[in-house]
Amino acid sequence: MTQTVELPLWLFLLILVFAAVTLASHFLFPSVRWFFRRRLERAVKRLNERLQRPIQPFKLAERHDMIQRLIYDPQVGQAVQDHSRETGVPEAVAFEQARKYAREIVPSFSAVAYFSFAIRLARMLSNAFYDVRLSYQDEEVIKNIDPDATVVFVMNHRSNMDYVLVTYLAAQHSALSYAVGEWARVWPLSRLIRAMGAYFIRRRSGSELYRQVLACYVRHATEAGVTQAMFPEGGLSLTGALGRPKLGLLKYILDGTSPEGKDVVFVPVALNYDRVLEDTILTKAALGRDRRFRARIGVITGWIMKQIGRKLIGRYTRFGLASVRYGQPISLRDFRSDHDRDVMTDLARALMGQIRDAIPLVPLPAICKLIQERGELLEDDVRIFVSELMRRDGTLVGPEDTAITQALDQLVQRRILKQVDGKISQSGQRVDLLNYYAASAPIDVAGMNAAIAK
Repeated sequence: MTQTVELPLWLFLLILVFAAVTLASHFLFPSVRWFFRRRLERAVKRLNERLQRPIQPFKLAERHDMIQRLIYDPQVGQAVQDHSRETGVPEAVAFEQARKYAREIVPSFSAVAYFSFAIRLARMLSNAFYDVRLSYQDEEVIKNIDPDATVVFVMNHRSNMDYVLVTYLAAQHSALSYAVGEWARVWPLSRLIRAMGAYFIRRRSGSELYRQVLACYVRHATEAGVTQAMFPEGGLSLTGALGRPKLGLLKYILDGTSPEGKDVVFVPVALNYDRVLEDTILTKAALGRDRRFRARIGVITGWIMKQIGRKLIGRYTRFGLASVRYGQPISLRDFRSDHDRDVMTDLARALMGQIRDAIPLVPLPAICKLIQERGELLEDDVRIFVSELMRRDGTLVGPEDTAITQALDQLVQRRILKQVDGKISQSGQRVDLLNYYAASAPIDVAGMNAAIAK
């Protein structure tokens, strides 16, 4: 027992490494995790005191635990059996496929990353690019939503800035859980997006097993009261106009709730921009057969470097207004009591109608709509007419709102319109962009003519 044992140096070092790993995994790491977990819980408790809708424990659950909970849910278990029977693969193989889907979908929310990093970054980017304005159709109704209800923000999709803008503006309400498409499933962006609490979805999946796993996750999140955000159009509008709703996520939410359970309140959120950052890409995609687009990383990097360069030489200007308006919320419980037949389709139509009614008027689309309808107008008349339209819409800040001047300058600089002898008219060079922005103006010809007549 007391004899000396000689070992090679490499073997001695290897034993030390294994001993250190064993010590850390059994004694140090659990203590360290417990220490930071306790600090995180205290931080979240303080954070929840100032949020209108506290962060639900469901969002703070460990990702591994959430995946386990998902794949052992009876709904997924039945889907695994059905998939095995229909495809002829063993149930163990189908189960592993379900596990893969669950890993793909489930986020890994970090309250520290969301409220320390994401909110600050969203605020910085929003205010760097736009003059941000927020309004309500009825602010008191929004504030008085049942605190026990699950809130789902339902938004029109104009730009990828929508994620940034609404994350920033909704920071006082709660942490939002977005459904994000496959475009964001690239490293390291995917890690960041998961930390923000977003979950990935496949837009076109032919697998019923995948759809059942996704539906199960949405049901769990809805039952737990997680505040969610969704774009019923599915993708960015290529025409500027509000698109047709896709019913996938809405169906999962409805299927996962019952009239006797927790109420779900849908809050329409309407967005509009003086300039959509991707407008050229979107209008080109609208001309293609598949109506799809791909933003290359080189193009994005070049654009960012160009804006930084303009900032350094003092020639940078913001892209006008970015306006967000909260519409009238719809309680699912109340809606179900009034609609006995096709609740999902009727609800989708009602939500899109509420978004359409809430879309705020910003000056650049209003100018495009005026010129598209009238052909040519005096510049002073354009200012007067747009001011009257914005006053009626409630988006006019003052009688000399500089946003109108900036919108006119932007349209002329981009050769969408031309300015000759004090008159504004179409340039004939970028008709696609003129039509794109005119389609996003929430004004009809009768309302426009009434403003002009006044």
